[in-house]
Amino acid sequence: MGERRRLADRLPVFPWDRLAEYKRTAAAHPEGIADLSVGTPVDPVAKSIREALAEAADAPGYPLTHGTPALRASVAGWLERRHGVRIDPAHVLPTIGSKELVAWLPTLLGLGEGDTVVHPELAYPTYDAGARLAGAAPLAADSLTAIGPARPGLIWVNSPANPTGRVLGRDHLRKVVEWARERGTVVASDECYLDLGWEGEPPVSILDPEVSGGSHEGLLAVHSLSKRSNLAGYRAAFVAGDPELVGELLAVRKHAGMIVPAPVQAAMAAALDDDAHAEEQKARYAARRGPLRAALERAGWAVDHSEAGLYLWASHPDHDAWSAVGLLAEHGILAAPGDFYGPRGSRHVRVAFTATDDAVAAAVERLDALSAP
Repeated sequence: MGERRRLADRLPVFPWDRLAEYKRTAAAHPEGIADLSVGTPVDPVAKSIREALAEAADAPGYPLTHGTPALRASVAGWLERRHGVRIDPAHVLPTIGSKELVAWLPTLLGLGEGDTVVHPELAYPTYDAGARLAGAAPLAADSLTAIGPARPGLIWVNSPANPTGRVLGRDHLRKVVEWARERGTVVASDECYLDLGWEGEPPVSILDPEVSGGSHEGLLAVHSLSKRSNLAGYRAAFVAGDPELVGELLAVRKHAGMIVPAPVQAAMAAALDDDAHAEEQKARYAARRGPLRAALERAGWAVDHSEAGLYLWASHPDHDAWSAVGLLAEHGILAAPGDFYGPRGSRHVRVAFTATDDAVAAAVERLDALSAP
């Protein structure tokens, strides 16, 4: 029998494992760690969402892979109400969090050896991992010209972007759509931070009619309720777009058992129908973002992009990414090194403002101590 080919061998070391030493340093601070490294929600889940989850808890049967009609109607309603996107509820599919879909989309689309998956040069590492899991070749490229004559099977766009908070405008997104359609390439848009614009033009969906030309052909939009509604623990997300592509994903996911639990589907519908709790959460983030950004700038850091999303993309003239992480850790602050997201991040750190009010206040105080003469 031949030697088994390990799937794990296709993947790099999980990047967050490299941060353990710095986390220990920050945790040794006399007043404790201010962990601004991982963008995990810490605020309460809205009561109405928890009640919807509890009311649906008596769910002994198998849930629908396609999602309940109520959930899909809620998704369609939210997309139209908040983002001007009209879509048939049949063309919506719930997923077990957005990371699951990002990791498995190339495989679900049938891509593999000989195919190319394009993703941004500064990007969430799971785009690269998903290509490798499928046996396809990942390609980091920010411009269409950098792709050359290739006809990729899939191109990822991410706006607002993780880690930079950069927002791509309608013209940019429209060019990507036109380029991809000429080559038969699927465009998947990671729009998990779409509701979290802070400065400049509001972020737009790839499904926006001014971007898509009124057709969703070849387009998939990926959304998550983790940040908007604090549902990271629920694994609550969805994909919407091209009817044929959504149908293809549904057919495979039925065989693979990729099903969102029924109580979570009920909670998702409640969350999407309620804009008030999302606005309250956005206000909490805004109240943390402002002081944290000001403190970084007072301490000599430059904040680039960061016009949307839940992170500040910061650099210091005297430090590369890892020495900056070390400097902050010595003062009890943990940030993520920019090169987690690609070589172009080697001078930056990603600073999350998803932490508690107390943690952000502690980070502000410690940054001000750094800036003191």
